[in-house]
Amino acid sequence: MRLRIDLAYDGADFHGWADQRGLRTVQGEVAQCLATILRLPEAPRLTVAGRTDAGVHARGQVCHVDLDDVDPAMLLRRLRRIVPDDIAIHDVGRAAPGFDARFSAIWRRYCYRLIGSEQVLDPLLRGQVVQTRHPLQVSTMQAGAQMLTGLREFAPFCKPREGATTIRDLKEFVVGVRDDGVIEVHLLADAFCHSMVRSLVGALTVVGGGRRDLAWLERTAASDRRAGDVPLLPPHGLVLEEVGYPADAELAARASQARAVRTLEDS
Repeated sequence: MRLRIDLAYDGADFHGWADQRGLRTVQGEVAQCLATILRLPEAPRLTVAGRTDAGVHARGQVCHVDLDDVDPAMLLRRLRRIVPDDIAIHDVGRAAPGFDARFSAIWRRYCYRLIGSEQVLDPLLRGQVVQTRHPLQVSTMQAGAQMLTGLREFAPFCKPREGATTIRDLKEFVVGVRDDGVIEVHLLADAFCHSMVRSLVGALTVVGGGRRDLAWLERTAASDRRAGDVPLLPPHGLVLEEVGYPADAELAARASQARAVRTLEDS
């Protein structure tokens, strides 16, 4: 049977999601807890909606695991008892037919939180909010964000991976300010490339801080390769907030579609 697990975690003390020998990871912790509860000879394989990097947090992460018949309610109760304090298990349930945590997803929503140098950072937020070295003009950042939305090549803002496409459909890219002065940058796309969110927000801080203008951002976005002058912001300001899936009847078709390598011509 395939189980869907909804979870959250504080990424500060993890070397990212993906299992790595000798390092503490979210996947490693959850898989080992499953093995302990079910008395498995080895940790089961988990498939995740979005592989977060070291230090990145998640409120709405989703993964699936294939197991022999097991009571999801029992597993939920026991997982909640033994997972470490920096992981929270929201739900465990039988996955609908055709569900794949990674490939069935139709969008992921991230939020990056930061403040400019003119603000005072609440020390209680230092693990979730990044402070820049320059004051930030939010209106300029929002203008830059609007330039980058839509279906396009995001190679300038991604770490390249052999055989992987960097074409993405960035449906939302919105900059706002909370009452306490923290700037929240919300991004929603069908999927994100490696380091894409932290680089996109980094590019906004360059123009929002007055170091470059919007024409620079336009030229940078038009490139077909990684831009060396786009900063990669620290991971602790980034949170995977939510993952969206289609109706159950469309899960399998979506997974098949997502496995195909996308090109702009196809889209």
